Amino acid sequence: MFNILVAEDNADMRELFCTVLEQNGYKAFPAADGEEALDVMDREYIDLIIADIMMPRMNGYELTEELRRSKYTLPILMVTAKDQIYDMERGFHSGTDDYMVKPVNMRELILRVEALLRRAKISSEKKITVGSTVLDYDAMTVTVNGVESTLPQKEFYLLYKLLSYPNKIFTRQQLMDEIWGMYTESDERTINTHINRLRDRFEGCGDFEIVTVRGLGYKAVKKVD
Repeated sequence: MFNILVAEDNADMRELFCTVLEQNGYKAFPAADGEEALDVMDREYIDLIIADIMMPRMNGYELTEELRRSKYTLPILMVTAKDQIYDMERGFHSGTDDYMVKPVNMRELILRVEALLRRAKISSEKKITVGSTVLDYDAMTVTVNGVESTLPQKEFYLLYKLLSYPNKIFTRQQLMDEIWGMYTESDERTINTHINRLRDRFEGCGDFEIVTVRGLGYKAVKKVD
């Protein structure tokens, strides 16, 4: 069972989050602000944090920054009434992994929690296995049927991202922002070029394929369970 810490100063919202999490098989730990959240983490092992931004004593930005300074790598999901791009940018720059704006759809919250926990597991293992294909993040290698190859950095990151979330559609802009950076001077044609190179490299691979979703972007589809 995963332990999830809910840092939210609104008592009704905090109780709602905890109830929904527990109904979906998680163990929830409530905290009224960032300082109380740190106290909980001194006593309990926490797998993921859901944190409001506007809290007394220590807000969500400060909590996230403190945890990242202390080398905590657990996923953090910020939930806030703030919907300005500046607030989102500050949240991501402080070290959060995901961001939701209130009012929150509870089903979407659970889906995001599941995705963050899955990504954290992949990140800690730093390997993805799809059939006979193994991606090793540390070595930046791809092994197919026992044959190992080293990919250029951007190609590897792109393939690793897509295979981390099979069947999830990523827009070209999302992939550009994450892999090339938000302020890159490259345009979206760069993504097309790298996708084509990956398709050429793994043309004979029976484990997965990279699919173009017209008008949206790309997704990786597993051919094996």
